[in-house]
This record gives sequence, C-alpha cells and structure tokens, in this order.
Amino acid sequence: MNELQRRNYQSREEAIPLAPQTGRLGLSTLLSQELAATWASCGTFEWIAFGYLALSTVLIALFAEHLAHPVKLIGAQALVAAIILILCRAEACDGSKGTGKSACPTFEARFWHFWRHWYPHLFFLFCFEELSRLVHLVNPGWEDAKLLAVDRWLTGVNPSLWLEQFARPGLTEFMEFSYFTYFLFLLILGGILYYQRDFKGYWAVMTYSAVGYIFGYVISMLFPVQSPWFTLAGMWHGDLIGGPFTALINFIEKCGRVHGAAFPSQHVAGAMAALWGAWRHRRWLFWVFLPFVACMCVSTVYVRNHYVADVLGGMVTGTLGYVLGCRVIKVASLQKDKPDATDRPFNTEVTASGEGR
Repeated sequence: MNELQRRNYQSREEAIPLAPQTGRLGLSTLLSQELAATWASCGTFEWIAFGYLALSTVLIALFAEHLAHPVKLIGAQALVAAIILILCRAEACDGSKGTGKSACPTFEARFWHFWRHWYPHLFFLFCFEELSRLVHLVNPGWEDAKLLAVDRWLTGVNPSLWLEQFARPGLTEFMEFSYFTYFLFLLILGGILYYQRDFKGYWAVMTYSAVGYIFGYVISMLFPVQSPWFTLAGMWHGDLIGGPFTALINFIEKCGRVHGAAFPSQHVAGAMAALWGAWRHRRWLFWVFLPFVACMCVSTVYVRNHYVADVLGGMVTGTLGYVLGCRVIKVASLQKDKPDATDRPFNTEVTASGEGR
C-alpha cells in the first residue's frame, strides 16, 4: 500500500464515527428550529392563555391535597396548551397557501385558519367548566354570606328573593332571553370582524375578553361563591315559569352549571369586554349591544344565578380586561419585529375598515 492509499484509508476511518454525531446535530437543530417557529406563530392572545394555564398549573401543584385528581387536571392543562400550539403552527404553515393573499385558498388552509381564530371561544368554555374542580383550591368554604351582606347594604333587601314578587311567565321569558344574549355578544362582534377580515380588531377583542375572564377565574379560586341558586335553595316560593328560552336556559344550566365561580359574574365580565370591544372597533354595534347588556345584568339576579355584588364585580373585571388588554396589545405592537407578517394575531395589517367605526 503506497502512501497515498494509506492516507485515503485513514481519512475514511476517521470519517466513520462522525456520521452519527452529524445526524444527531441535524435532528437537534431541526427540533430547535421547529420549536422556535411554533412559538413565533403564537400571538398576544396565546401568551395570555399560556400564562393563565401556567399559573393555574402552579396553584394545582401547590394545593394538590385539596383536589381529587390533581395529576389529571395538570394533564388536561398540558393537553390544552399542546392543542393551541398545534393550531398556531398548522395555520402558520398553511398561511403561505393563500388564506391571506390568494383569492382561492385551499380547503386545508381555510380549515386551519378558521380553527386558529375561533378556538378562543372553546378555551374560555374549558376554563370556566374547569372552575368546578378548582373552586375550593385554596379556600374550602363558601363566602356567600359576605355577598348577601353587601347586597343588603346596597339595596336594603335580598334582591333575588325580593324580585320573586314580580315573577310572571312573560317577564321570566324576557329575562331568560336577556340572560341568553350573553352567548351571542362575542360571537356577533367576532363574526363581523372575522367576516370583514379585520383580524387585528378580532384578536384585540379576544384579548380583552381573555384578560377580563382570567381576572374572574383567579378571583373565583381564591374567593369561592356558590350563587343564590344554591345558597337560597328552599327559600323560593316556586320555580320560574316561562317559555322556550326558559326551557333552553334550564337545559344549558343542567348540562353545564358550575357549582361555584359566581363572583365575579363571568356572564357580566364577558359581556362588558365585548361591549367595550364594540365601542373601540365597531361603534355602531356598541349602541345595539348596550340595552341588551343592561337587561342581561338585571336578568342574572332575577334568574337567581348571581348577587348584585357579582354583577358589579363582573363590570369591574370586564372593564379591566379592556383597559389592560389595550395596554398589552400596545406593548406587543411596539415589540413585534415582523412587519411583513400576514393575518396572525397582532402581526396583522390594519384593514380598510379600521377601528372605532
């Protein structure tokens, strides 16, 4: 074997052990890039959602002895976070297929784009229903007596019991309809903004709602309240009798009523966040919403689901959600570094429809 052949042989021997290491480095780099791209696809709403999931997970871990299945709850939190990340990443990958730029996007692109924008409604529902398991996370008792005292101090009576004297089928049906309108405010405002492709306004409204709701979720964990429905059970002279909306609300409450989490009223907080969102982004819709929101606030007491103090608390947290949400969005807008991004949360160009209309 001459000198040249010997050198070539040694070079091949030295190269053999390096191949697996190069492969490992390549896989590590690929995973790192994918994780970075997934995180970059998240917007301000996701940062807030992950912050709440992280906070509630820490509280579950700290007060695990107060819960029946803390590991399952933490697992559910992790699953929800994973689903959010998958939706963000999938929509980001399909965004180049034309949802924001092409006149004829693919079905796959439309599918991911839709769920990427509408999953917040399901996230809010998950968090609220989860409160039935977290309501005694810190405090094992109920604090209804304090709110009953506040109501009596404010009004001189027990409002839920006092309103029973006015109960009539027609009035009950109207109140139950007013109570039902809560489910429509965010859907209507979000639907209009989504249809008009004002995605910046759409995600701003979702952020106001998220901040307002999270205030309520955390307060409910620290200050558990049942609601008059449970506390005053047996003191009513009869059930509220109405029509189809009464039957519909009874069905919804039967399937999804949460025992606890009454203070502050999430109904009122969500309605206030949507109302302020309409004021900022579609002013004409604010005036349409206003009388319905006012009637809904009264209805929460009439249908025996909330104290007056709950309503006031919901007004405060919903308004805080709007005020702080605006500030969070402003900070996020100043820090964004992708001016050429498409219609992802707060990386969106302002549409021709603008704000405040």
